[in-house]
Amino acid sequence: MSHKEPRTYTLAVVVEPAEGAWHAYCPTLLDYGAATWGTTREEALEQIRAIATMIVQRMAEEKMSVVTEPADLTPTPTERVVVTVGVPAA
Repeated sequence: MSHKEPRTYTLAVVVEPAEGAWHAYCPTLLDYGAATWGTTREEALEQIRAIATMIVQRMAEEKMSVVTEPADLTPTPTERVVVTVGVPAA
């Protein structure tokens, strides 16, 4: 039986208005598709949290390292999302 232990990551995200909607993305996970839209700021934030959780879960299952802080974080105001995923026990 494979045992998974919970691991929590705090990720910086950017949420910005864009043409009547809100665009949200996670700079450190952008290469993995961590970008989304929402009709409200809260919806965009909720969507990016769900997407980041799926990406981090997949990375953990494939034993990839998860970078939580972007090396070149732009001065854009950022939010943070916290995701908790089950990772295979060592």
